[in-house]
Amino acid sequence: MPPQENLSQPHHEKHEMEGFTNKAFVDDQHSKSLSKDASYNNNNNRKNEKGSDESSFDFDDLFPHIGAFGFYQIFLFLMMIPFAFFVAWVYFTQIFVTLVPEAHWCWVPELQNLTVDERIALAIPMDGEVRNRCKMYNVNYTDLLEQGVKQADANWEVIPCRSGWEYNTTEVPYSTIATENNWVCDNAALPSTAQSIFFCGAILGGLVFGWIADRLGRIPALVGTNMVGFIGGMATTMCTSFWTFSVCRFLVGMAFDNCFTMMYILVLEYVGPKWRTFVANMSIAIFFTFAASILPWIAYFLADWKMLCYVTSAPLALAILTPWIVPESARWLVSQGKIDKSIGILKKFERINRKTIDPKIYDQFRESCIKTQQEEESGKNYTVLDLFKTPRLRKITIILILLWMAISLVFDGHVRNVGTLGLDIFLTFTIASATEFPADTFLTAVLDVWGRRWLACGSMVISGVFSLLATAVPLGIPSATLAICGRFAVNISYNIGLQYAAELLPTVVRAQGVALIHIMGYVASIVAPFVVYLANIDLALPLLILGVMGIAGGILALFLPETLDQELPQTLQDGENFGINQKMWDFPCIKKPEPEEQPSELKRTPSGGPSLRGSIRGSFRGEIRSSMINRGSIRSRASVALPEDQVV
Repeated sequence: MPPQENLSQPHHEKHEMEGFTNKAFVDDQHSKSLSKDASYNNNNNRKNEKGSDESSFDFDDLFPHIGAFGFYQIFLFLMMIPFAFFVAWVYFTQIFVTLVPEAHWCWVPELQNLTVDERIALAIPMDGEVRNRCKMYNVNYTDLLEQGVKQADANWEVIPCRSGWEYNTTEVPYSTIATENNWVCDNAALPSTAQSIFFCGAILGGLVFGWIADRLGRIPALVGTNMVGFIGGMATTMCTSFWTFSVCRFLVGMAFDNCFTMMYILVLEYVGPKWRTFVANMSIAIFFTFAASILPWIAYFLADWKMLCYVTSAPLALAILTPWIVPESARWLVSQGKIDKSIGILKKFERINRKTIDPKIYDQFRESCIKTQQEEESGKNYTVLDLFKTPRLRKITIILILLWMAISLVFDGHVRNVGTLGLDIFLTFTIASATEFPADTFLTAVLDVWGRRWLACGSMVISGVFSLLATAVPLGIPSATLAICGRFAVNISYNIGLQYAAELLPTVVRAQGVALIHIMGYVASIVAPFVVYLANIDLALPLLILGVMGIAGGILALFLPETLDQELPQTLQDGENFGINQKMWDFPCIKKPEPEEQPSELKRTPSGGPSLRGSIRGSFRGEIRSSMINRGSIRSRASVALPEDQVV
């Protein structure tokens, strides 16, 4: 699960995302990261073809001089570790704070001196082959004990629990806020509702901290989002009702993703293009996965839900030290006209990486930034509505929205469904979380060989098939194994989803389009806890829904054009024409499509330019979210976009 790098952004461009960001502030952000790569390559085309624009000198042109992955970049990469832990704990802690053991039954005070088995045998009616969790016999238990009755009569009257519940502490060896407040039976949906409120907070957090990052800088946004998460997490320990708990989870939700993403994009923008795939993948595959995998055991050994909140929330306060450790975004400083301050940070990289740069390099960079500012003044303002004005682009946009909603629902559904698989939730959650590492590794190896379309389709369909198979086998190891395989497959889909969207949408509306798509994904995530809640009706229902959604989403992916080895569309007309000659059954591994007759802006980059695939491939929260890495989206728009009278 990024701030926008516009070199001296025009006023309208600075504001265009404010209405369309959530955690997708991240995605709003990488949308232009990809536009950077496309426009960089296209600008190279124009340079090579016309021999002009020689004065253009951007951030990526500095990396050969200051170091692409030197000592300072390695230090910043390691500084991602605590923030990766923060986002994993913010995302998953609520699962272990609201755990309810499957085995729970009515508490009968009159029987407190009996053993558990004796209490159950006398007070709890059968519900099929298991004991009812919400009903008890309506009898005088004091009289029964005096008479020596130890076994219930199935003909006794049955009523709802009247004195609360007791829980099997061998499944969950500690009390949670859900068990303390008896969020079971008629109130069993409350934890799911609180989780949905968490995602509502995430949407608002993206908007608020996206605005802060654009106005005040990335570091203030990073500190702010972690401090809000700290306050919300610590306040959670004082909650005694559902509504106070929901308010606190809303606050924690505001920190979700942003508490890591701001750091994620800061580091990505300071490493050379060839290292971005490594940094993007490994920061998630190693740091995030490890944090998620150890969380269940932190909860297990602390055995106290309040202490768990303290341990997972208090470290977020360390973010207050960030301004003294992590440099502000040099790209953001340039976009604010603070070019000299940006150069000062770059000189720090030069010094720590033990490089020596000719001062003329910085002069050339400064002149290029000033020139870009002047070029951007002529840019045209586009809105997300432009994606729906032409038939083919409209179809692509709608499919991307539906695909990402399916991916988000299936991913979050699998994350939260581990408690219904019939095995120890702590072990099952750890194994399921660990699938992130092989998924990222596999994706890194094959994404640029197999392409996006068939890999997205295959991984979603496989996830759906495994989910459906999990409903057809006995509960326990067989069903859990198949469900975890489904989780592994959807991890791959999740890693592809936003990158695919950012590659397909035209540069001029890419930021807004990806943000809109991501918001719709959050709508699906809001629904996911209620899908998992259906396990209270039938244990197979959640996996059935996740299976059907996975297969449907995979089929949808086939109706999108392939983007592997293609130049990204820049204008609306480029987006309308993109992949128009591709066939549904084209597969990059088997047959390379013939070069399309497209405008020169979309031709392959000559062999002298940087590899498009190497700099845009992402993972889990992918590089799709770091438009701070974008160096030319606005300039590209100014120089490539069709005249207004030619835009459909």
